[in-house]
Amino acid sequence: MVGFDTMVRARRRSTAPARAVYGALVDVGKHVTFYSRTVASIPFALTRYRKHVLGQISEVSFGTNSLLSGGGTVGIVFAMSLAAAMMLGVETQRGLELVGMTTMSGMLSAIANTRELAPVVVAIALAAKVGTGFTAQIGAMRISDEIDALDAMAIRSIPFLAGTRVLAAMVCVLPIFMVGLLASYLSTRLVIVFWGGASAGTYDYFFHLALSPQDLVYSALKAVVFAAVVSLVHCAYGYYASGGPAGVGQAAGRALRTAILAIGVLDVLMTFALWGLVPEIPGMGV
Repeated sequence: MVGFDTMVRARRRSTAPARAVYGALVDVGKHVTFYSRTVASIPFALTRYRKHVLGQISEVSFGTNSLLSGGGTVGIVFAMSLAAAMMLGVETQRGLELVGMTTMSGMLSAIANTRELAPVVVAIALAAKVGTGFTAQIGAMRISDEIDALDAMAIRSIPFLAGTRVLAAMVCVLPIFMVGLLASYLSTRLVIVFWGGASAGTYDYFFHLALSPQDLVYSALKAVVFAAVVSLVHCAYGYYASGGPAGVGQAAGRALRTAILAIGVLDVLMTFALWGLVPEIPGMGV
């Protein structure tokens, strides 16, 4: 006869896939609810926790999670933008040489750096440096029961912890985005003009012809949206962290993977939404 323990183990194995799917759906619903509550609480956080918002902006901008100090995220963004734009310049020059159209390198630099490279690099740097800090801070408060203490004191934990951080990230991402965009422009021009030997006048002509204020506004909008999504994801994983310090570390890793995946998906969707499936080149009539 089959033992009772054997039957229980067999039943658990047979229902494991269903329980895994159920658990995944519960997690998705929990995160979607958190995102909705956080976005809805942003006006409340801005009015009721104004001092805390300013404190978060100061901490993110000049404190331990520095975005504007030389050793902070701005330095990381500057270095990443230089490296990525340098490779863009090399491949642009080599590819256009194959078809005899090296004069168009300035146009590709203006379009690729503005529309894709700069906002994505800024978002990844924000997720890796500031976002993981958000997860660690909120996760540490969760496992030490500080969030429950806030709720017991009638302080709304989601606006106080998540809403203020989302606002701070959205405000502070703009100066970093401008630094990264400038670094990408300089790096691509350095590779193509100084190292590649292309004509500086021709490069600058097509660069300014293809670069439009609308593209700059759309690119900045992408950076702000990416910052909001990164902050929401990292705050959510920190808010629902469990399992002690090890659980906080696991939550930070999962949040980073989720944020990077979300950046990739959103980048494609926003590119199609802002510039269309068949984009036009400003000043070129095509």
